[in-house]
Amino acid sequence: MTLKLILTVIQVLLGVFLTAVVLLQEAKTAGMNSAVGGGADTFLSKNKAKSWDAKLARWTKWVAIGFVVLTLVISLV
Repeated sequence: MTLKLILTVIQVLLGVFLTAVVLLQEAKTAGMNSAVGGGADTFLSKNKAKSWDAKLARWTKWVAIGFVVLTLVISLV
């Protein structure tokens, strides 16, 4: 009972973190909007955004995997 409660709390925290990481990512169509709208991004700001988005994408993948594995563990407990 206590183990399942602890795992459930961790799962809720992972779910909130996963939601935040997904919402922090830049939309994939944002580049098209700035190209059409004439946005003036510098080379350095584009690279910085891509590296930040790449980090968020990696975090999304690993947190999602952890969430799924934890869900399977909870269902077995």
